[in-house]
Amino acid sequence: MTLTRREFLKGTAAVTAGAVGGPALLFANPAFAAANGHDTVVHLFLRGGLDGLNLVVPISGNDRSFYEQARPNLSIAATGTYAALPLTLGTGAATGFGLHPSASGLRDLWNAGHLAIVHGCGLATSVTRSHFDAQLYIDLGTPGQQGIGSGWLTRAMNTQPNLSGAEKLPALGVASRQPAGLLASVQALTMASPSDFALNAGAWSWQTARPDSPVGFRGVNETLAGLWAGTTALELGGQRADRALQVIARQSYSAPPAGWPTSGFAQQLWTIAQSIQFDLGLHYATLDLGGWDTHDGQGTAGSGYHYYQNKIAELSQALSAFYAALDASGHASRVTVVVQSEFGRRVRANANGGTDHGYGNPVLVLGGPVNGRRFYGTWSGLDPEILSPHFGDVPVTTDHRQVLSEILVRRMGNTDLATVFPGYTGYAPLGLVRDFGTVAKPLPELRRLYKPAAKPAAVDDPDLLERLLRYVRELVD
Repeated sequence: MTLTRREFLKGTAAVTAGAVGGPALLFANPAFAAANGHDTVVHLFLRGGLDGLNLVVPISGNDRSFYEQARPNLSIAATGTYAALPLTLGTGAATGFGLHPSASGLRDLWNAGHLAIVHGCGLATSVTRSHFDAQLYIDLGTPGQQGIGSGWLTRAMNTQPNLSGAEKLPALGVASRQPAGLLASVQALTMASPSDFALNAGAWSWQTARPDSPVGFRGVNETLAGLWAGTTALELGGQRADRALQVIARQSYSAPPAGWPTSGFAQQLWTIAQSIQFDLGLHYATLDLGGWDTHDGQGTAGSGYHYYQNKIAELSQALSAFYAALDASGHASRVTVVVQSEFGRRVRANANGGTDHGYGNPVLVLGGPVNGRRFYGTWSGLDPEILSPHFGDVPVTTDHRQVLSEILVRRMGNTDLATVFPGYTGYAPLGLVRDFGTVAKPLPELRRLYKPAAKPAAVDDPDLLERLLRYVRELVD
């Protein structure tokens, strides 16, 4: 049996209407799910303090000289086999920067116009070299204040104007415990992996009914689910927990496809990709990638073992696969990923082959709605005279909340910034993302096809055709 999208939506509405007072529809078949009618923000926190200068590398001019002087044995080469990958603008003009040579996936996203980089981003109003303080300030969205009791993602979701309350999975934290950004949320779901999201008490054979269980057998999970019938706080909590378990159990989560990166981080991104594709109402998702506190043995790029090189490859490959999967399923145009760390590293390398805690850092913004292949913010340069007032660090010239605020306003339609980021008053759009409902019109490509002549222009460029088809698909959606 085959169904059109319209028939499926009509059938879903009928089932829901017929089930008033009964269980809600929890299952969404990805074979029929179209691109979501809403945006999803994915917040990726690189815990430990990313060395942004060895990810986004100055490759020319005076800053290149200052960079090499500060890091004689830790700099990424500007030329050669393991040189930084040059970043150019859409016009082909050089930017003076390149990406770490292991970040080829990110470079490809940049060239495709789906990656933007914000220079000198971070905690503009609170200077700290403490991982714990800086991370918490960012997670809570309140630099300098830790007692607010809720995360910025929670407040964003609580003020999201287009949430109906019927969403099965409005927010997701892919972690073993609730992320601080989702602190105080009763709507968000936290799970390390879908396969492990289940009650795991008692003997394995007693936990749930399985195909080889005796006829009529009811496991602990099935038995407990029938006990949450009352109205006490415990029973209401049990009902919510059981509904969450059912939502995940009834989706067709699967192992990553062939060719998907094998790291645990990549598998977490696959969980988010599938959760978006299942059309469960996912608006906010968050996950971490740790291991960036490189005080010693950081490594650069080249043959043999380089710790930092491997971390960048892990990050780049996973994000590239994530975007490709969403693009193939028609969802990329409504997903924005923000990649940030609590602070950068010192400009000058230390004596242990590493870098110590710094201040300003690049923030990456990628996705279909992004006005990519551009740098944003202000780059102050690496002249020691500029760095001196900032204790030798790259200064913060863009408050990280300005980046997040633009995405909330333009993509999520959430203008209640005073609630999401209490005390923040400096918002002005940088131009990072397009307003919701608009698509980037590939006018140069359209002009190439249109020629006022009797004979139509021949089109033999597969990439051009793919971009045009994607544009038409976005218009239809």
